[in-house]
Amino acid sequence: MESKQKKHQQISGLPQPAIWYRHLARSAVAVGMVALGMTAHAQETFKIGVVSFLSGQAAESFGIPAVNGAKVLVDAFNKGEAPAPYNKTGFGGMKIEAIYVDENGGATKQVQELRNLYDREKVDAVIGYVSSGDCLAAAPVAEELKKFLILYDCGTPRIFEDAKYNYVFRTASHATMDNVALARYMKARDIKVATYNMINQDYAWGQDSRKDFMLSMAQLYPGAKLGEDLLPKFGAGQYGTEISVLMSKSADVTHSSLWGGDLQAFILQSGPRGLFKRSQVVLSAADHVLTNLGNKMPDGAILGARGAYGLLSPKSALNDWWWSTYQKGYNTYPAQAPYRMAQALMGLKLAAEKAMAANGGKKPTSEQLAAALKGMEWDSPAGKIRMALGDGQQAMQETAIGKTRYDAAKKMVVIDDIQRFPAECVNPPAHMKSEEWIKSGFAGSKC
Repeated sequence: MESKQKKHQQISGLPQPAIWYRHLARSAVAVGMVALGMTAHAQETFKIGVVSFLSGQAAESFGIPAVNGAKVLVDAFNKGEAPAPYNKTGFGGMKIEAIYVDENGGATKQVQELRNLYDREKVDAVIGYVSSGDCLAAAPVAEELKKFLILYDCGTPRIFEDAKYNYVFRTASHATMDNVALARYMKARDIKVATYNMINQDYAWGQDSRKDFMLSMAQLYPGAKLGEDLLPKFGAGQYGTEISVLMSKSADVTHSSLWGGDLQAFILQSGPRGLFKRSQVVLSAADHVLTNLGNKMPDGAILGARGAYGLLSPKSALNDWWWSTYQKGYNTYPAQAPYRMAQALMGLKLAAEKAMAANGGKKPTSEQLAAALKGMEWDSPAGKIRMALGDGQQAMQETAIGKTRYDAAKKMVVIDDIQRFPAECVNPPAHMKSEEWIKSGFAGSKC
């Protein structure tokens, strides 16, 4: 009887009971190991530190909107809800975990916070810094530590014009573009300028903006004379004395690169005194205060957004998605700061996934991230971003300038008479520093 059973099992092709159970057990272990591996990969995270002003004069109109932009975009990435080519879940399947750090407190504090993010929090990358002073302090530290850092905002051209980096990138244009575009905009409209005054903050951003505008005016308005050249400290908040000077010695044009709470305060204090009616005010980075100011923003101010952002942004499917996503999250449209944060995160996402594709799907190192982002191009809600300057570490992009007008029916400030400037028109070429390029008469520019 036993021999017949064995013969039957062999003929039927079925294993003996003990072997059958062992086969099932091995299969279960194998499936479990695969599932465990898949789960481990799915649960692996890519940790980023996001640094922006969460307190102080720069928080309300700039720092917090930037962080809000990061939050809504990270959420969309983690859910796989962004449009192509950003539609992979997280960063190549890795969930994005963000830690948010307050930039307020000065450069010394930010250097320590940066070290903490890398050493204690073990972040894979940092995206940060609005203040040019903080960028100038943080960049050498990231390089020393050989850790990946994206400067998402700060405007000073000095970062990559005065130093070279391997691990540090800036995914937006620097401030030279803003001031060259202002001067070109006025010239294109044949605005007469015999005299001009200036008021800029007394630190890297304000000093560089002041210099670039003066040099641009010397090229496009060689007969114009500089009058008052005021440099109040960052965070001054009260501008009564400066406004009195500007009013008593009025000029055809008044230039300013004030931003954040300082810019809001200056407009609220100078508008009622008639400065905007006595002089053509040109503001290099002012779009981010328009929603807060509302009908207190004077009509006819010429302003930029440090890129084609917010009300100055171009029409595209990606921009429509970004605008709608941000507006649903925060019941207002995205201005300059969220746009800059978005293009930084989009660039990082594509760089991370590019590095993973070349690395067997593994989480990229700082070296691999840097190699992937260097010289890269990608589409953003503000148009094409190209890492074409600073040996492939510094972005260039198009920008736009327009004039303010309060629309009572819409209950908001709108921008009229918008002019768009190609990146090659308002950014220096790769082989020239900004100052040298402007002094050369914008050599090689393509407008």
